[in-house]
Amino acid sequence: MKYALVIFETDESRRRIRADRAAYRKEYEGWIGGLAAAGKLVGGEALETENAIPATVRTTADGTATVTDGPAWAGEETLGGWFVVEVADRAEAVELARSLPTPETVEIRPILESA
Repeated sequence: MKYALVIFETDESRRRIRADRAAYRKEYEGWIGGLAAAGKLVGGEALETENAIPATVRTTADGTATVTDGPAWAGEETLGGWFVVEVADRAEAVELARSLPTPETVEIRPILESA
């Protein structure tokens, strides 16, 4: 089964990145490398979170769209990216997310397999 591990940056992760980006990246890339070496990593992308402001488009039932600057949901956690993993089941996806050595929040979602 494929799952998305959706990564949300936190105040603590951003603090650590600012303090020592190279060390943080090494720790993170070690985790990603472990997923790849185990044959679990399908793909993923990181989002630009430091130098660009996201845009949010909300469309109502009548088709009216409103565009605002900023994330869809304001708060401490910021969408940072995602990984897609191929695992046996949800429990394995949870264990992979738990093994992330950096202080992010990980939301685990099954990938909808289309016909």
